Amino acid sequence: MTKQWNGSDFRLGMLGGGQLGRMFIQEALNYDVHVHCMDPDKDAPCRNIASSFTVGSLTDYDQVMAFGKDKDILTVEIENVNVKALYDLEQQGVHVFPQPSVLEIVQDKGLQKQFYADGGIPTAPFRLVESGKQLLDESPTFPFVLKLRKGGYDGKGVMIIRSKDDLETAFDGPCVVEEMVPFTKELSVIVARNSNGETAVYPTVECEFSPTANLVEFLFSPADVSTEIEKAATHLAIDVIDRLGMVGLLAVELFLTASGELLVNEIAPRPHNSGHHTIECAITSQFEQHMRSILNAPLGRTELISPGVMINLLGEPGHEGPASYEGLHEVMQLKGVKVHLYGKQYTKPFRKMGHVTIFGDILETVKITGRNVIKTLKVIS
Repeated sequence: MTKQWNGSDFRLGMLGGGQLGRMFIQEALNYDVHVHCMDPDKDAPCRNIASSFTVGSLTDYDQVMAFGKDKDILTVEIENVNVKALYDLEQQGVHVFPQPSVLEIVQDKGLQKQFYADGGIPTAPFRLVESGKQLLDESPTFPFVLKLRKGGYDGKGVMIIRSKDDLETAFDGPCVVEEMVPFTKELSVIVARNSNGETAVYPTVECEFSPTANLVEFLFSPADVSTEIEKAATHLAIDVIDRLGMVGLLAVELFLTASGELLVNEIAPRPHNSGHHTIECAITSQFEQHMRSILNAPLGRTELISPGVMINLLGEPGHEGPASYEGLHEVMQLKGVKVHLYGKQYTKPFRKMGHVTIFGDILETVKITGRNVIKTLKVIS
């Protein structure tokens, strides 16, 4: 890219104006990169810090075309966008990263799984069905995972089917039927690639589960894995982004089995929840790295400055209304704790309202502080 990308003459467009876009802009401002956003929510987190903010549908062909036509680069902070418009904008000379061909694969979990199979990328055994309901007429082996091919997000569109009774409420639409993998750890690797084909990978992140709620309690890095597993995860992430030929930032979610095998679960072609700790804990944050990659700038160093834990700050069950943060002052007094609020004025149960990073010299100590934060900081109305 020959055009100078800092200054108001260079227009970087972002489809989506949520928290990922907000944190992207916060890094872009350091380089005087002007980011213009479009989002269907007039009160989206990016509304007050973008160079311009457009209210519009990300899935509407005409609105995406109108927004993107005067941009030098167009990128995304969410996958659910109109790919046909992005292909046409690309034909008109707009640089679109990640490329429409990548987004087309990621939007459809069936295409995504077939991409892994065709490329020899290890993943859980699967098959494709026209509807989850059709399994009522079959004799499948229980348990298994049922995923809607399109429309799933943040865990929505995924069901664990344990018996014939569960099939009564199965998705009525094209699905992936996936063998349930008895994994020992759930990992994530963030990898970036620029137009020159240069790559940079962050240390692996591990999800830690709450034994009582059976939910992800928090994410931490470095992961508690061997050097061999760390290297294998790094190589696998690079292989995936290279096979895609993708320019941008990619989160590769992995299962680690008891035998030490790594399986790709899903990918996300954008900054990801599992990379938020990099703002404080890495030399280059995932958001700056996303910017560097799509601008074809030198990729930043990815070493951790310190171990870190990341906790999602979710709206409390039973609370819906103007957001209030119980325990915020107490948490702000803790050593090595950084709170990120996303600027959402209205809370509802389990809505992502922010995140908290905890960092320090010893990971186990950081985890203890993280558990204290979980108990103390609540989003209520």
